[in-house]
This record gives sequence, C-alpha cells and structure tokens, in this order.
Amino acid sequence: MTTTGKPGKAANGRAPDVDGLRWLVLVYKIPAEPSRLRAGVWRKIKNLGAIYLQNAVAALPHSVGGERAFRMLRNEITEMGGSAFLLESDVLSGSADAVDAFNAARDTEYVEIVDKCQDFLKEIEKEERASHFTFAELEENDEDLTKLRTWLGKVEARDLLGASGRPAAKEALLACEQVLERYAARVYAEEEGAH
Repeated sequence: MTTTGKPGKAANGRAPDVDGLRWLVLVYKIPAEPSRLRAGVWRKIKNLGAIYLQNAVAALPHSVGGERAFRMLRNEITEMGGSAFLLESDVLSGSADAVDAFNAARDTEYVEIVDKCQDFLKEIEKEERASHFTFAELEENDEDLTKLRTWLGKVEARDLLGASGRPAAKEALLACEQVLERYAARVYAEEEGAH
C-alpha cells in the first residue's frame, strides 16, 4: 500500500507536524552467532514500529516512549556483546520518504488486521451455517475478537504519523464486534430454548 506523502491524522485528530520532525535512529551490530540474538532484536524493533533505513539501522519518530525503548534495546545489544548507537536526528533530505515508509509500515499492519477480521467474519458465518450455537464456540470467538482489539490497539499506539489504513481497520473491527453480538444473541436464544 502506498501513501501520498502527506500523513493522515494523528490520534488526536490533527495532522501531525512533520516539518521539524525529529527521529530516533538506532545503529547496531550484533554477533553473528547465535542467530536467535539477531532475531530477537529484529522482533523488538518491529514491535516498536520502527522502520529499517538500512540493514541494522532502525528509525522511529521521536517520542519519550520510543526513546526509552530504544535505550533499553541498546543496552540489551551491548550486554549480548554487540555495539549500538542511539542518535536523535533531523532528516535533511528525504523527510517525506521517511514519513511515507513509516506510514506504509503501519498501513501494512492495518491491512493484516482487516484480513484477520475477514477471517473472523468467515468463521462466524461458518458456525451460523452449521447451526453451531454453543457457549464454547462463543467463548473462543470472543477470545479471538479480544486478540484483534489488542492488536489494533498496539498498531494505533505506534501509528504516530497518522497512517491512512486506520479507519478501514477500525471499521473492520467494528463489523466483527457487531457480528459477534448477533451470534451471541443467537447462542443465548438457543440455550434458553433448550431448557
């Protein structure tokens, strides 16, 4: 998914100010072995929502939470025998590209959420077609919906520049909530009818 170069709206409803946007840049080197160390650092960087500018060079829009997380990660990297530098930086050239890359990463996550929501809706539809209205199935689907909510919350928290995919993901989650409510009502009705 591509972005227009103009960021969307931040969580507060206003377009974020990308002029003068400061970035945190983590430059690191990790020993080649064991490979699990590299994988662990990569996962942590991805979970923070950082983008890779190059191999072993990750960036985040500056925030207090992001700085704290990168400082802790830098410490972990040095403790595992690697080296790391944490920089705060302006983008002198290519600022729009950095914003686009960051928003594209969030939009990819939002698309994944929409896809999982569609899978969720198909699962409920399958249960309804099979007339499988049980509390066990309702509980399982409720847990799946909770996971989707949590996932969306995490992506929204790292969507500092207002990626365009947020509304579609929120709409997809709302559809899941509504369908699960309808399914739950049917489960309750079936249960009452059985007694």
